[in-house]
Amino acid sequence: MAAGILTGAATALLMAVSAAAAPAYGATPGGGDLVVGKESRFAPVSEFDPSDAVTYDTKKVPTRARIAVAQWKNDHGMTIRLKVKGLQPHRTYGAHVHTKPCGEKPDDSGPHYQNRKDPHQPSTDSRYANPENEVWLDFTTDSDGDASMSSKHSWWFRPGEARSVVIHDHKTETGHGHAGMAGDRLGCLSVPFKHAAK
Repeated sequence: MAAGILTGAATALLMAVSAAAAPAYGATPGGGDLVVGKESRFAPVSEFDPSDAVTYDTKKVPTRARIAVAQWKNDHGMTIRLKVKGLQPHRTYGAHVHTKPCGEKPDDSGPHYQNRKDPHQPSTDSRYANPENEVWLDFTTDSDGDASMSSKHSWWFRPGEARSVVIHDHKTETGHGHAGMAGDRLGCLSVPFKHAAK
């Protein structure tokens, strides 16, 4: 098997949005069809050699680390799945879907995507900043720095409003006034998420 999260053949199929790549992500709750798949290796921000996956902290998200994100369609909505490889071992990270693509600065990816938008941004109101209204993918790595997590929802993204997955410094907080906060943005993967399929 080639190095990385997926085999070379499975990566090609995944990038072509083929359901044949589904086994690389394991079983998805409720079944369904793969509609988006993206895999990349983290790289430092560079205007000369841009990467879809950027690290803003090479200690906590090393340049050798990999990330893969998939969006699945099922009868009741969608499932988002995240896999990482080669991060710091035995460490808990926060992770969420954000509204804009990754950029040179950590904040370029915008706020968390919210199904019901909080009129007050940045959102720290637990009525809006919660794992049912947002896509939270917090994970804890194993001894190799690997982990996977999925988040299932009965709704779909609005067109063009979900553009990346951001890895944060710590587990996402839930208390009112702090809800949704997960510390510094350590890394980011731009993902062309789909809106509701017809």
